[in-house]
Amino acid sequence: MKRQSIAALILLSVCASTAARAGSLQEQVDHCLDRHANTHDAATVTLQCTAAGGKLSECKVVDNTTPGKGFDKAALCVADSLPMGTKSGSVKVPIRFSGAE
Repeated sequence: MKRQSIAALILLSVCASTAARAGSLQEQVDHCLDRHANTHDAATVTLQCTAAGGKLSECKVVDNTTPGKGFDKAALCVADSLPMGTKSGSVKVPIRFSGAE
């Protein structure tokens, strides 16, 4: 019985941690959009980055559907907060901004 309680507590901790990171990521996306781009427009930006240690670095924009509107800067800003887990090496990261409806 005690083992089940400990396992349940660990599972709850993992779920709470994941939800907190998701909230933090959405807050970062909102912050980056407000700072760099028009939140009413939609765009897709693809970054080429190096993944290591659960983070992205050395990101460069390789595609941007709406050049000159700040979404490239917003995507680079968001990349700082994207969790990469155990992935390492060169990765392409598509970031889609849906815009306000």
